[in-house]
Amino acid sequence: MRADRIRRVVIVGGGTAGWMAAAGISRVAGELPGLEIELIESEEIGTVGVGEATIPQITLFNAMLGFDEAEFVRETHATYKLGIEFVDWTRLGHRYVHPFGFYGVDMMGVQFHHHWLKARSLGDATPLDAYSLSAVAGMAGKFAHPRPDQPNSPLSKIGYAFQFDAALYARYLRKLAERWGVRRTEGRIVDVEKHGESGHVSAVVLSDGRRIEGELFVDCSGFRGLLIDGAMGSGFEDWSDWLPCDRALAVPCENGGDRLPLTRATARPAGWQWRIPLQHRIGNGYVYSSAHVSDDEAAATLLANLDGVPLAEPRQLRFRAGHRQRAWVGNVVALGLAGGFLEPLESTSIHLVQSGIARLMTLFPARGFDQMEIDRFNAETVQEYVDIRDFLILHYKATERDDTPFWNTCRTLTPPEGLAYKLDMFRKSGRIFREHEELFTETSWLSVMAGQGIEPASYHPIADLLSDRETLERVAHIREVVGETARAMPEHEGFLRRLGCDLTPLRRAS
Repeated sequence: MRADRIRRVVIVGGGTAGWMAAAGISRVAGELPGLEIELIESEEIGTVGVGEATIPQITLFNAMLGFDEAEFVRETHATYKLGIEFVDWTRLGHRYVHPFGFYGVDMMGVQFHHHWLKARSLGDATPLDAYSLSAVAGMAGKFAHPRPDQPNSPLSKIGYAFQFDAALYARYLRKLAERWGVRRTEGRIVDVEKHGESGHVSAVVLSDGRRIEGELFVDCSGFRGLLIDGAMGSGFEDWSDWLPCDRALAVPCENGGDRLPLTRATARPAGWQWRIPLQHRIGNGYVYSSAHVSDDEAAATLLANLDGVPLAEPRQLRFRAGHRQRAWVGNVVALGLAGGFLEPLESTSIHLVQSGIARLMTLFPARGFDQMEIDRFNAETVQEYVDIRDFLILHYKATERDDTPFWNTCRTLTPPEGLAYKLDMFRKSGRIFREHEELFTETSWLSVMAGQGIEPASYHPIADLLSDRETLERVAHIREVVGETARAMPEHEGFLRRLGCDLTPLRRAS
């Protein structure tokens, strides 16, 4: 047995990131002899707790933790999610869905969308959404689990995620983590002690004088980055020039309107508004640029566009888009908001925590903290942020809107090199390439580029192996099968009730 094993892991901060880290590390490594995991959090310090929507990778994390899905859905007041509906992004009155899953069926060795592009050139104006089961079912309020046992059905490849109450998710994770041996310590950190020679953090000091020593520290302290920046001076890479939104207002409201299995992102004059339907309420928020709208105007816009009575006063968050220049320094690893922030337009916040935990466990250190492993962690982390950044910028850049100064700024910005390449390639040939296993697949890039009005000049030549008539007949058949499958799926709300969910809405206290 290795003599240089880590024996004391200290997680600084609770909330979603802290308890995800505690549950993940304890599940994978908790049975190592002598390993102690301690999480420090203070009831005096609130958590951000507004990130309620996820992407399909969350199902892998939940499965790794051994969740019973029905119990998890009940305990976190979750709903299912088949994608994100974007409203007014291309132009006012326009909408499309970024679905989880695939479009149509690849034919003749080329991706389905090339056949769709050919059909469009032949006069078939059917939007791309019609060929995605997730998009069609989501807009119809239907949900079912994937059916890999039915390989010829669109259900075989449907993807899904969850929308849940972040505070309840953290509570659920805490219960599991403590069962697996994680110790929770209540306290507010007032000082950080560092080793004189190595510069590593040796202990944190609480307001009552207690010292908590550790060998590996995981910083989940939120925007302030208490350890990664405050103690280790990581520095910050600011992307505000590309992503100008720097504030958000969040408010829950009573259930109203629909409970579709979709997150909705509606473009507003100086940003965008999220709508996340849960079992018991709706989560809402306005992400905006303070250079283009005042806080009071933003609050008025948000409150005027709720589906129900607000359950609280809007809560403001201030942020910069970007990431720590190094997410791992010495013996400190940053996760969640401590490591960086990218607005929740594509529901990536919780995923970044999840991927950071997976990366940490892959490169879990010994007490020597090999710099080569640390550099690898940092390089992969930065690349993931860059990939997500470029995908987010696409939503702002690919727009016809010129009705406000904010949208003029976004429409005319110069994109990063990687995004510029993808846009140029798609415009010329309809081709999309997924680089280095980046988070967002060809389907995701296609959904936003096509959904926001980018028209390729051509399609893959191999699509002409099908005659014009056969192309039109095949795409028509595919959308008929998608529509029929969606109609046969259960209603989303009925699906939740069969899991034992209580859909009684919250009401504001009078």
